[in-house]
Amino acid sequence: MKERKKEQNTLLKILKNIFTSKIFLGVLAAAVVLGGIGFGVSSQLTRQSKTTRFGFEDIGELATQAAYCTEVSVIEADQKLGDFSIPFTQSKYVYSYDVEVKAGLDFSAIQVDVDQKEKTVQVKLPEIEVLSCEIDYDSFQVYVEQESIFRPITLEETNAATSELKQNAQDDAIANGLLDNARENAQQILTGFLQNQLDLEEYQVTFSEP
Repeated sequence: MKERKKEQNTLLKILKNIFTSKIFLGVLAAAVVLGGIGFGVSSQLTRQSKTTRFGFEDIGELATQAAYCTEVSVIEADQKLGDFSIPFTQSKYVYSYDVEVKAGLDFSAIQVDVDQKEKTVQVKLPEIEVLSCEIDYDSFQVYVEQESIFRPITLEETNAATSELKQNAQDDAIANGLLDNARENAQQILTGFLQNQLDLEEYQVTFSEP
């Protein structure tokens, strides 16, 4: 009886050593991974990003007007045989972004001439221009998403369409008076600055541009 119990204790020690060994744990982990493939274990996508260039620069821009546009872009692609579009090769995206277009001037280029004798203030403004055109990527909306495996739309084509969308937003903003409104608002802002330094009831302020 004692001999049998001794054999059982010895067997338990052997099993314990096997189950706690690194070799067994490694084999068990591999078996879980390989076995999981048959039970639909999903793959994982990892994204990494890093800053490759960083710096600060002084700017003297004064933004005096902003326009907000919603622009729709259409990308179409297919394979053709002569002028004939081959069936099942058509890809098409229709989507939109909100775009913010800002206009203003270079604040450091403003010239102010005060004539104390004549009681006049001559303000020379630099050219009013578009300062920025930024897409609000959170506003992205998809209306049509149709892609053929025979003619997928490439990243270069998508980037080109996005650049065109930004240019369209800028052109639309200018056509609807962005630069004129920016000029008018710049004059109002600068008049407010001058009012803190001079009594504008005594001085006549005029603005000129290139």
